[in-house]
Amino acid sequence: MKAIICGANGAMGKLICDILGSEVVGKVSIDGLNGVPTSFEALGLVEADVVVDFSHHSAVESVLSYAKAIGAAAVIGTTGHTPEEKEMIFSAAREIPVFYSGNMSLGIAVLCRLAAQAAAAFPEADIEIVEVHHNRKVDAPSGTAKMLFEAVKSVRPQAYANCGRAGEGKRTKDEIGIASLRMGGVVGIHEVHICTPSQTLTLRHEAGNRGMLAEGAVDAARFMVGKSAGMYTMNEML
Repeated sequence: MKAIICGANGAMGKLICDILGSEVVGKVSIDGLNGVPTSFEALGLVEADVVVDFSHHSAVESVLSYAKAIGAAAVIGTTGHTPEEKEMIFSAAREIPVFYSGNMSLGIAVLCRLAAQAAAAFPEADIEIVEVHHNRKVDAPSGTAKMLFEAVKSVRPQAYANCGRAGEGKRTKDEIGIASLRMGGVVGIHEVHICTPSQTLTLRHEAGNRGMLAEGAVDAARFMVGKSAGMYTMNEML
């Protein structure tokens, strides 16, 4: 596999580069450190199978444009995309293979499946999602919490998210509460609480370190080699 890494000087980018080694044929990083080109224009056209992006959601247009230009797949590892940026991603998937996930962890993919199964098994239960991250994370709720909500919504079409519940008013039957905590150096904790009057089921995933995300991104990149145009997620990789 030949891979180009966008955000190569970031924490995740460095981990991915370390795992892939000589399979990395190009790097881009806005800071320009270590002689890494600051843009795709500066990098130039490089033959590659996949472009992996762990930079910032605002870079998605240039990432997708470059992937289309060289005929490569794109793995989007950033979160917090605007509606316009999401439309770019789905539009690009009509031309190239695109892997898009709010979390690259295999464990989170399994958690999403379990959350949907539990929501279906307890159709009258109250469901709450709690996510905890380090104090430097800028977006809330996390992309993973949104994934978990969508997993629940897949079996509860009428459900809607109530992010950061505040003020007066009783909880409604169809709301799914999402609470975000930001503290210390927590890598990532996600919990789904399914509660009936007689019992509570709690599903929990805790990230030990960011290495699991880098490993998941590499697995996704390898999975995408040779794929036809379309949108791919952790579900397809599972």
